[in-house]
Amino acid sequence: MVKKLVPLRAARAACSSSDGFGTSARPPVDTPTLQMPLHESEAIVLQRYPLGEADRLVSFLSRSMGRVRGVAAGSRKTKSRFGSTLEKLSHVRIWFFERESRDLVRISQCEMIESFLDVFRDYASSVALALFSEITESVLPEREASDANFRLLLLATQTVKRTGNSELPLAYFALWTVKLGGWLPTLDRCAFCGGALADDAAAYIAPGASATACARCRKPGMRTLSPGALLAARRMLGDRLDRLVREDATNPMNVRTARDLTNAMLDVIEHQIDRKLKSRELLEPPA
Repeated sequence: MVKKLVPLRAARAACSSSDGFGTSARPPVDTPTLQMPLHESEAIVLQRYPLGEADRLVSFLSRSMGRVRGVAAGSRKTKSRFGSTLEKLSHVRIWFFERESRDLVRISQCEMIESFLDVFRDYASSVALALFSEITESVLPEREASDANFRLLLLATQTVKRTGNSELPLAYFALWTVKLGGWLPTLDRCAFCGGALADDAAAYIAPGASATACARCRKPGMRTLSPGALLAARRMLGDRLDRLVREDATNPMNVRTARDLTNAMLDVIEHQIDRKLKSRELLEPPA
């Protein structure tokens, strides 16, 4: 009987010597730990929350698996192996384990690809990045890969970092989030009468109905979309953000125009997620 217990104890000791994520000792072949497959993915950190005394609950957007939530054990310790890789909107390469019976994965390791920590020192930029994070967290379902949303989030965040301009990237991000969600109404014709929406006239958008109306068909409660905002939206749908930024350097978009478009799209997003965006309250009115 004693001879049978010795190998069993040795196997258990091998399991306990690991840090719980499979990064130290290799478990015996017949242990349940091998039922936890290891995933490696490019990812963007969306949110993080304290968990217990030393851990964090982390929500991240994996390029290959979509929005995922996991536990980073010991990440709040001063000498944590994660360092600053779990800061909000960090672009990282992440390794994690998962079990079929559990919603939370177990984060093993992160390597920084690009940090945006310095961008949060500017107020306007920090609010834009907070909106990027909150919107992505709110509109994307768990475990559904969306390469388009991943690229949109990374592009908008990098643009704010590179240019220091938050208004244009924020309008672009909000518009394309609505577009990718399937909630964007047509921007060239009235949804009610079918008439063309003139370039020099305002349009009116209904967040709940995902419809755009002309002045004659305007309904109560619709938000006004200025002629400039309508034109800007059409340009953004047909061109890349980096090219729009270059054009904006020579012919700057009016801040109020960008904000008009942003607010119209945020209305649509809030209607779809059925709640107010907390970060939106921090937006300062355009000068």
